Amino acid sequence: MSFGGANYIAILVAAVAAYLAGAIYYGWLGKTWMKAARIDPAEAKMSLPLMVTGFVCELVMAWVMAGVIGHFGDVTISTGLISGFLLWLGFMATTLTVNQRYQGFGWNLTIIDGIHWLIVALLMGGIIGAFGV
Repeated sequence: MSFGGANYIAILVAAVAAYLAGAIYYGWLGKTWMKAARIDPAEAKMSLPLMVTGFVCELVMAWVMAGVIGHFGDVTISTGLISGFLLWLGFMATTLTVNQRYQGFGWNLTIIDGIHWLIVALLMGGIIGAFGV
């Protein structure tokens, strides 16, 4: 199923995989992440609107990544992984680093969040590349 070169099944699968990977990752590093992010665990609340917002953002990211990968013409796992890494390095890691420096957070938060977004970008890129167009 594709429209305008975008494989929407691949986009959906990539978004779901990335969202689940984030849930597992932050579930594993939850206490460490909360300490780095200066969040009081007693006050931390997960809400449905927050979860929906997160998933919608994952869908948008996967859709944009599919568009970028599609511009290579030859959509493969390799081009997907390379694109995912370059998008992470050029946009996710840099934006995250600048924002967290200005917000006064330590490097430990940047590293935790940066690794999460690298996993997301590689998963999305690999999945979209594997599905092809």
